[in-house]
Amino acid sequence: MRTEPARTSSSLDMPKGARVRRSRKDSRGGGDRFGRGTEAIARAMGTPWFLIGLTLFCALWIFYNTLPDVVRFDSSANGFTALTLILSLQASYAAPLILLAQNRQDDRDRVQIEQDRVRAERNLADTEYLAREVVALRLAMKEIASTDLVTAEFRALREEVEQLRGELAEARGERTPS
Repeated sequence: MRTEPARTSSSLDMPKGARVRRSRKDSRGGGDRFGRGTEAIARAMGTPWFLIGLTLFCALWIFYNTLPDVVRFDSSANGFTALTLILSLQASYAAPLILLAQNRQDDRDRVQIEQDRVRAERNLADTEYLAREVVALRLAMKEIASTDLVTAEFRALREEVEQLRGELAEARGERTPS
């Protein structure tokens, strides 16, 4: 039998401290469809193509409703009431969609900042550890005998051995080679 890991109260894609309610939709990954959709709309409203399209729509609307001998559905005599209502409706939906998209981006930024802070702390700890290791290696290298020191020690030992051989030979009464 497989057991599922315990779910934490927050995940990496949520700001720290935010309470998370998970539904069945969320566990399948499709619960945030509305938020993604509103972000897509807000992103599209901020493009030059949207402004060009809205300008063309308004220009065509005004042009059609000012033509003579045409069935007008929004008279210029009434100040283009239907166009005004449509643009007001579009603006009243655009503002909250943009705010929602900004809030979601703020949440993502907060999570990213927290992850960057944790990463920076980890990098600082690693750097401090490596600095201590380099200092320890430098101290250890000072204690290691250099080639000149070892050579000098061997020469001194060789001279001492030669001297002891000479003394031993004299003690035996042997003649030492000069």
